[in-house]
Amino acid sequence: MVISFLKLIRYKNLILLAFLLIVIRYGFLKLQNIPLALSDFNYMLLIFSMVLIAAAGYVINDIFDQDTDAINKPKLAIVGNSITESQAYNSYAFLNISGVLIGFYLANVIGKPGFASIFIVIAASLYVYASGLKRTVLFGNILVAFLTSFTIIIVGIFDLYPILSAENQATQAVYFRLLIDYAIFAFIINMMREIVKDLQDIHGDNEVGMRTLPIAIGITKTKIGVGILAIVAVMVILNYCHTYYFLNALYFATAYILLTVLSPLILFAIKIFSAQTTKDFAFLSRLLKVIIFFGILSAYIVTLNILHNAKG
Repeated sequence: MVISFLKLIRYKNLILLAFLLIVIRYGFLKLQNIPLALSDFNYMLLIFSMVLIAAAGYVINDIFDQDTDAINKPKLAIVGNSITESQAYNSYAFLNISGVLIGFYLANVIGKPGFASIFIVIAASLYVYASGLKRTVLFGNILVAFLTSFTIIIVGIFDLYPILSAENQATQAVYFRLLIDYAIFAFIINMMREIVKDLQDIHGDNEVGMRTLPIAIGITKTKIGVGILAIVAVMVILNYCHTYYFLNALYFATAYILLTVLSPLILFAIKIFSAQTTKDFAFLSRLLKVIIFFGILSAYIVTLNILHNAKG
């Protein structure tokens, strides 16, 4: 039962989410010698809240995906097998309510009670996605990619914005802008990953009448579109790396980006055109997850490079 529940909430993805949020704060913002609004304890609560709401999103997604999962991955389906639908709904409610309540607490801690609505909107959006929006062309993909990237922005909303003043406005704006840059990166990569997952699940999705991009325009055109997006992403990241890292003598950070982000992304761009099987698309989906991991981790690497250069 416990193992089934952990699989249901995608515990590996939740660990990755928590780790990346820790990197953003303790591997980036905390090393900048700037004031932050949340205490360490409250920041851990922020992470816990996001993890709980994300877990609830996975649960409700599996509840509504029972038909497609029975076709795409019958041996891996959890809801309806090792966990009943009733148990899944109870878990969904508990996880969501817990996450939102923590959000209410944090919003009041920073003196911005209205910010509690952010957690409600995220939870509601995940329900809307699972209950129907994921069955439409691109809208579901865009929503999930946006919510994933918005997690990074939430750090700025709760840790930087509340202590904004006339004296530190320029400095805070710089770091908020950097968080937005990482959020844009996460959005693009997650957008590609969501479409690749649709390619991976096309058979089951088609059987239950879903209208995903591969079903609407075909596998070949979808692969071409994702491949073009990957090539554009490579060019944008390469230009960003050259402009902000290489030209500022951040050579270690430049090498890191080339090795751990750009190289895998180029590999993805090459492989997507020849991918045919479910196994191929599953590999590409995992590759994009690795790219996201190393991409966010670069915030820490860049900071270390800056600090090293300052000492030298």
